[in-house]
Amino acid sequence: MTPDLDQTPLLSVEALNKSFGRHAACCDVSFDLWPGEVLGIVGESGSGKSTLLNAIAGRLAVDSGRVLYRTGANSIVDLASASDAQRRHLMRTEWGFVQQHARDGLRMGFSAGANIGERLMALGDKHYGKLRDTALDWLQAVEIAPERIDDLPRTFSGGMQQRLQIARNLVTRPRIVLMDEPTGGLDVSVQARLLDLIRRLVQEHNVACIVVTHDLGVARLLAHRLMVMRRGQVVEAGLTDQLLDDPQHAYTQLLVSSVLSV
Repeated sequence: MTPDLDQTPLLSVEALNKSFGRHAACCDVSFDLWPGEVLGIVGESGSGKSTLLNAIAGRLAVDSGRVLYRTGANSIVDLASASDAQRRHLMRTEWGFVQQHARDGLRMGFSAGANIGERLMALGDKHYGKLRDTALDWLQAVEIAPERIDDLPRTFSGGMQQRLQIARNLVTRPRIVLMDEPTGGLDVSVQARLLDLIRRLVQEHNVACIVVTHDLGVARLLAHRLMVMRRGQVVEAGLTDQLLDDPQHAYTQLLVSSVLSV
């Protein structure tokens, strides 16, 4: 699983800081993300990993720092200072966000097909037949029976809801997808199937991903590189296998040896 790197990062986070009162959730975080790369962010609860993900997505205003994104038109946008309209446009087109709880990322009153087609309609595609055909293709891609296209998501299992949310995000062929604990709350067998699906789709569509997880098994399976966070700081970063097999920082060593409850 090798990312398709070129000479320019797709995303550059520079000295990002975010505090809540006296609590520093992200302290001077910097990293680059390359096309086709999957970056995992791991750490115990309260380490700042989900705060970082939401700050990158523009869901949280940052105190300082830059989030530089190279668009499909090859222009550079600083999402930390972009307008709400710019961020909304990117999140409908070139970005995706997979929530831990699929219900938060789906329109529960819309059918499965409508959930997928809605993002395409936001891009101006209004042809019903084409939208329905695309939705059928994506239901099959995420291993949901096509005859469920008119069913409401609330009639789906948790694993199916998460697969539908992934289809909803990938249908617009985004260049970056952010995932917040994508297998959280699912049983082990469902997790394994979902992880295989995510890995296959990420490779097939050459999408760059940032995956927040407390599960080092998930990180090992999905991520090319890892960042380990503790108390808002990145304490170690490196290639996934190298970092997990030979952790250098004492905190990472504790995580790997499962001494900490994460």
